[in-house]
Amino acid sequence: MERWLPGITDELVAHGARLGTGTAVQFYSDGVLRPSTDVDMLGATRPFIERHVRDRVLSIGNVGIASARARDLLMEGSRVSGVRIARSGGAGGPECEEEIRADLVVDAMGRSSRLSTWLEGHGWGRPPVDRLRIDLGYATAFFRRGEELSDTVIAHSSPGPASGYQQRLSEPGALTAVEGDRWSVVLAGYGDYSPGRDPQEFLRRMRRCVAPLREVADRCEMMGEVSPFTFTESQRRNFAQMKRFPGGLVVAGDAVASVNPIYGQGLTLATLAASSLSAHLRSSTSPHDPALGYFRRLSSAVDAAWQISTAADLAQPHVTGPYPRGYWVTRRAGDMVTAASVIDPVVNETFTRVLHMRAHPRALAGPGVLLRSAAVLVSSRRKGPRRPADS
Repeated sequence: MERWLPGITDELVAHGARLGTGTAVQFYSDGVLRPSTDVDMLGATRPFIERHVRDRVLSIGNVGIASARARDLLMEGSRVSGVRIARSGGAGGPECEEEIRADLVVDAMGRSSRLSTWLEGHGWGRPPVDRLRIDLGYATAFFRRGEELSDTVIAHSSPGPASGYQQRLSEPGALTAVEGDRWSVVLAGYGDYSPGRDPQEFLRRMRRCVAPLREVADRCEMMGEVSPFTFTESQRRNFAQMKRFPGGLVVAGDAVASVNPIYGQGLTLATLAASSLSAHLRSSTSPHDPALGYFRRLSSAVDAAWQISTAADLAQPHVTGPYPRGYWVTRRAGDMVTAASVIDPVVNETFTRVLHMRAHPRALAGPGVLLRSAAVLVSSRRKGPRRPADS
């Protein structure tokens, strides 16, 4: 976002967001605190970030908004030439249909996008879709933030490689200092272990988390209600695999891929799509031609996010595939690296860069990382197991 909206981080912090560096960002695995890294993370709610991004975009002179419902694509031969929209008639009157002409149309309608249906209706077929059913449930609550944990911006606890969300040493959850002097807390679980809206049960689960979440549960006042959400399946639409695709059209964000929200990759994928689109438009390719270069660039980021999230989800006992080729070998190597990252700062630095999509997952499969991880675990076994952190 800094690349396209310079100064946006300072603007967010000036309006109440928190910027965490070093030990202010804490990641736990099965209750054990990972070594600190150089990662910077912003503490803010998604609506707060989106509002500031929207305001910055709308301050650009040639940007405007048409409040309407997209109804269909407009086609001219083999390219998309615009969209058909329907505006509200107001006071209960009938909708008014209009056409908006464009050299390039971007579908950013999210995971419920109807673009596949529209393409099929115009004779282009539908993109193949990958699905992984995960039956995730998560819940968010806000707490009044005071002087407690003044040196903490983010504390995130997840299961280790040997345990799932149902069998764990520490309850999974995340704590973030956000705007409005609040703590945002999210708890997660799968299937019947999904958190509900009962505030007392939410607090009980927080008290089974790592120390920062326990302290907030004990010392801070809950603000408002607990908000539960469900996420049934991850999905990826493979537009690059379509045999035919019209010119003048690209797809971005959740309309391409929507993965487990617990891993926080949605905004990252959206911004990487913007960068991919910029690179495509700066090339010599006409926007009226099929955007094959764009989809090739974007697929690198989408495939990485899909690999990271689905590998973790497939490790859960209730998720039964489909498993990609070589999954079990990849999982054993991944479990080894994950376990080593809890102990070794060098392995953890690479692990964190991959998790935050600053490096491709292939960085974890290099011989240097694998050999170091194996050596770290052998040395650790000789010293005995690490105990969960109390602070």
